[in-house]
Amino acid sequence: MTTRVILEAQLRTETGKGAARSLRRQGYVPGVIYGHGEETRACKVNTKELERLLTSGSYESTLIELKLDNGDTPRVLIREVQVHPYRSEVLHVDFLAVHRGEKVRLEVPVRLDGVARGVKEGGILEHLRHEVEIRCDPDQIPEALELDISELGIGDSVTVVDLSTPAGVEILSDSSVAIAAIVPPAALKVEEVVEEVEAVEEEAEPEVIGRGKPAEEEAEEQEQ
Repeated sequence: MTTRVILEAQLRTETGKGAARSLRRQGYVPGVIYGHGEETRACKVNTKELERLLTSGSYESTLIELKLDNGDTPRVLIREVQVHPYRSEVLHVDFLAVHRGEKVRLEVPVRLDGVARGVKEGGILEHLRHEVEIRCDPDQIPEALELDISELGIGDSVTVVDLSTPAGVEILSDSSVAIAAIVPPAALKVEEVVEEVEAVEEEAEPEVIGRGKPAEEEAEEQEQ
């Protein structure tokens, strides 16, 4: 079942870094609404309301009805959220407008159901993939894809191909990717030792700066 929420927003004409900083001081997050080849519209949303939505669950798969101050009510998905690299502060949000009857691509959570037989026998459950990419109509976006793992024994695993989907939902992720596995406790200990050794080796390596501009500079350039 598609998760839907209503979020109030206001259109804005002021743009640029200075205007964005001023909006944040007033308790708003600057954003944009785009899609369907239409002109991108700048907007602002209440910071606390947006943060509440972002922390309530998987916001990427939540269909939002934006209540704009001009009376429009576009249906949107959150496509990108920019946050401050050092502070817990949302800097900017991108909304993708969607229409009924069109297909959208997005990631939805994978929810494991049941207690695996292998866990009862002493094995350890490893949840390896928490989300998969799907394509469907906006009104058919599932809250999550569920996978029954109760029959998994030690050494067993399940992959993307084992997921069942509602009608109209197509999985785009690689079907061979593992979702979950039941491993023996001894195997887990060996893996942990290897990870600890790799972590020590990584600490000895010089820091590598990623390609592109610093996150803060990039975020400021994209503010509108």
